[in-house]
Amino acid sequence: MNIIVGLVIVIGSLLGGYMAMGGHLGVLWQPFEFVIIGGAAFGTFVVGNSFKTIKDTGRGIVQAFQYAVPKKRDHLDTLSVLYGLMRTLRAKGRNDVEAIIDNPHESELFQRFPSVLGNESLTSFICDYFRLIVIGNVRPHEIEALMDEELHTIGREELKPYHALSTLAEALPALGIVAAVLGIIKAMGAIDQEPEILGALIGAALVGTFLGIFLSYGIVSPIGQKIKQVRERRYRLYIEVKQTLLAFMNGAAPQIALEHGRKTISADARPTIDEVEEETMNAGAA
Repeated sequence: MNIIVGLVIVIGSLLGGYMAMGGHLGVLWQPFEFVIIGGAAFGTFVVGNSFKTIKDTGRGIVQAFQYAVPKKRDHLDTLSVLYGLMRTLRAKGRNDVEAIIDNPHESELFQRFPSVLGNESLTSFICDYFRLIVIGNVRPHEIEALMDEELHTIGREELKPYHALSTLAEALPALGIVAAVLGIIKAMGAIDQEPEILGALIGAALVGTFLGIFLSYGIVSPIGQKIKQVRERRYRLYIEVKQTLLAFMNGAAPQIALEHGRKTISADARPTIDEVEEETMNAGAA
């Protein structure tokens, strides 16, 4: 919602100020300048990115508009799944945990927390490292190094849409100049016309420069930054899992290990100790 509000403020201030100083909106309506800049921008975006990144950028834009970051409920569900697995390993043994992590989509534990089960990457991350814990002959520092390497890969993948839009934002002012140059070339072809006609052609050409700069700094770059913010918040779920499992592997009791994970959650979404205890105890009882 704040993206829409921000864009309304930006566009309203820009057009309102332009009209207040005597400008005519009709002059800014140059559809072929939009075609040149928009088409060239989209083409360079396709050339510079894989189709996977292009689709992920679309998802990232939707997430940015929805501000689809993990809420307190998502963190409680994640901690509850971790507690259920740790408690099962402590109380029942490896076989029961293996039955859960080998087929999480059919396990009762994961089915009680659909927000975790719906995040396939996070579910795989949890199951993979619990599988290493179950094996039992891998030392904590080795698993930590492996986690760090995978988290680096996940973070790089998550931020590809941000980097793609940042590159596009950097290119848009130059593409605006290209459109302006083409307009000037057209205007030079009418150099023998009356000043009113020539002035209109030059004004239309300069709209290309305006559009390139405005689209870059007023729309594409801010949306890219919003995608980065959302993806970084979603990435914190993996850090939460990592810290919890490392504490558990180093001998902490399940409830204490959860506290290590809880402390990595942003303050605005972090559940209290009592909330975590109530949720996880209920999950364990179920």
